[in-house]
Amino acid sequence: MLLTIDVGNTHTVLGLFDGPDIVEHWRISTDPRRTADELAVLLQGLMRMHPLLGNRLGDGIDGICICATVPSVLHELREVTRRYYGDVPAVLVEPGVKTGVPVLMDNPKEVGADRIVNAVAAVELYGGPAIVVDFGTATTFDAVSPRGEYAGGVIAPGIEISVEALGVRGAQLRKIELARPRSVIGKNTVEAMQAGIVFGFAGQVDGIVRRMARELAPDPAAVKVIATGGLAPMVLGEAEVIDEHEPWLTLIGLRLVYERNTGRN
Repeated sequence: MLLTIDVGNTHTVLGLFDGPDIVEHWRISTDPRRTADELAVLLQGLMRMHPLLGNRLGDGIDGICICATVPSVLHELREVTRRYYGDVPAVLVEPGVKTGVPVLMDNPKEVGADRIVNAVAAVELYGGPAIVVDFGTATTFDAVSPRGEYAGGVIAPGIEISVEALGVRGAQLRKIELARPRSVIGKNTVEAMQAGIVFGFAGQVDGIVRRMARELAPDPAAVKVIATGGLAPMVLGEAEVIDEHEPWLTLIGLRLVYERNTGRN
């Protein structure tokens, strides 16, 4: 069993693979204050929930692959692998790790590990050219060239960030539930805000993706657009350009990176 861990700014997603199949997954809050020991206890509790694993931390786990956008959490997870999984091969996605995807950036080291991992999975599952739209703390758009290279991308404020900012800066506005309103023209303040968020982000996705596709390929219609991330369902039914929804794209990419660096599958 391979344990994959994707540490984002807001949430951490964990996936358990049995061969190429994801058999279990969890989503927890990302807390940069958690120590390695606290993380180990948390992992142990999650593992005990799965019938294929034993009751002791590490039983049944024969590989680990981690990517993180929060350096302090990556540091603690590195300690977790050393102290609690010392005999288990572990791959941490960072500069020098084999991905199979060339990075065509001015400074490849500044690209988030999760974005590279998404590109790895996109190339494997769909080929190039492709655009991955990841709805997380930020909404990121990552371009994969026809040759399977990471060509660059776009970073925009995420849905939750925008909702929180609107509630904080608007004197008569408040935090709202992220849900589709009855119509674009809101009949009350909550529906008006929901319409602005849902349809506004759908329009943003359509506009940015179309511009990227025109730069990425001679035939923009040939560009495959894949949505992922915890907030993707908010706009899937409204954005016109999304071809595929793969909620576990990053975890699949982590599995592929692990296999390419260890020779195991």
